[in-house]
Amino acid sequence: METKKSYKFTLIQQMKNIIRIYYVLSVPLGHFKNYKKFYMKYKHIIILGAFILLHQTIAAQTPKTSEPFEQLRQKDSLFFEEGFNKSNFEVLETWLKENKIPILGLGLINKGKLQEIKVLGDLLSGEKASYNTIFNVASLTKPVTAIVALKLVSQGKWDLDEPIYKYWTDPDLENDPRSKLLTTRHILSHQTGFSNWRNKKLKFEFIPGEQYQYSGEGFEYLRKALGKKFKKSLNQLATELIFGPLKMNDTKYYWDQDTDKSRVALGFDKEGNTYEIHMNKTENGADDLLTTIEDYGTFLTSVISGEGLSDKVFKEMQTNQVATKNGKHFGLGFEKYDFKDGNFALSHGGSDKGVQTIIFIFPKTKQGILIFTNVDDGYKVYEKLLTYYLGRYGKEIVEIETGNK
Repeated sequence: METKKSYKFTLIQQMKNIIRIYYVLSVPLGHFKNYKKFYMKYKHIIILGAFILLHQTIAAQTPKTSEPFEQLRQKDSLFFEEGFNKSNFEVLETWLKENKIPILGLGLINKGKLQEIKVLGDLLSGEKASYNTIFNVASLTKPVTAIVALKLVSQGKWDLDEPIYKYWTDPDLENDPRSKLLTTRHILSHQTGFSNWRNKKLKFEFIPGEQYQYSGEGFEYLRKALGKKFKKSLNQLATELIFGPLKMNDTKYYWDQDTDKSRVALGFDKEGNTYEIHMNKTENGADDLLTTIEDYGTFLTSVISGEGLSDKVFKEMQTNQVATKNGKHFGLGFEKYDFKDGNFALSHGGSDKGVQTIIFIFPKTKQGILIFTNVDDGYKVYEKLLTYYLGRYGKEIVEIETGNK
């Protein structure tokens, strides 16, 4: 700890330095013959300047014991400061070649807006993949379906905790009393009691709300219930509530005559062979959404801001509903990562044949990242991209996923 005497000495030294600097600069201009006269004329400015320099000197020498995440993220993350510059653009291309990723779609959200879009790689035609390349994003379909439901809840047209049997009961469950307990909250937080996908018949493996178990069947159940009540397809509801207002013109739940096949990123296996194109003609509440980095990034910016959601629903969406693994939880529609400094991220991933996708959004700081790939092992670039662009948070995400936190 410095004494008042040493502070005074530092101040005097800073004042002398300023006088000398100004004197040296002014002599060639013939304005002053010596710095004593200069000091008498400009002493108020000199003293102010000395205090400023002294403050900076002390601040630079003061050890930092703790910093809020708002400051740390600026230092520990290339993404927040640089985006895509020439240097990291070349790094990305190198990673693609090393990991044999045919196409990488990357989006960065900053200050609540989609700041950067980059799509690298080649389409099957040999042409460079464009910024509006269309990806099948697999289970990234689920957050969209979740937001459809949450917007209807916010409008008072749907209830998170109303039993769904009032609108739909799967024929396989008609005689199972547990079907009368199932709610939208259970579905959006993966507490339905269903397996991911049924094996011929749908059945409960535990009472709804009893524990966590990831399930695509739950989102299909919700799709059918919404359809029964509103007499509309899920794609129609999503178009009215999300796709239309956000101008997500390349996003839909299924292939139709307007889907531009020439822009679609075809799926690859680990050996570099393409899978047969899966042109799903029917919608699925859990899987196979077609979209672009721009469209899905725009969707995520609306989620970050809580657009179309009531304050209560927006808070519920981000609240831990059920523990998953490694200290993570599911909220409503998104998995939640809680960080050591009090910040948190909402996340979801997608995995199918020839599809590996993942997103992270930070509601507190209004930032996020989207990663789309079109190969079975596209996840190989996740760790590098997350640590490269999210810095300390990326490292903590890796620690959580590997159980080393």
